[in-house]
Amino acid sequence: MLVALICKDKPGALTVRQENRTDHLAYAEATGVVFLAGPFMNEAGEMTGSLVILDVADLDAARAWAGADPYAKAGLFQSVEIQEWKKVIG
Repeated sequence: MLVALICKDKPGALTVRQENRTDHLAYAEATGVVFLAGPFMNEAGEMTGSLVILDVADLDAARAWAGADPYAKAGLFQSVEIQEWKKVIG
C-alpha cells in the first residue's frame, strides 16, 4: 500500500532540519520503503516540510516509519498527516 506522509516543519526550524538531514536521508535509504520523497519549499527557497510516499504493508507500518524518522525524533515537525495514497499518473 502507498501512504503519503505530509509533514510541516515548526516555524523557524530550518536549522533542526539541516542538522538532521544526513541522518534522515540515510534512514530513508536504509529502510527501503520510500517510493518518492522531497521537501516543501517556501518563496525564499527554504525547506519547510516534507512529502514522503511510502510503500508499506499497512498504516501501522507507515506510522512506525514516521515515528522513527530522525526528523521526527529531533522534533522538527509541527504536524504530520498520514494518509493512504493511490498513484494514478506518473
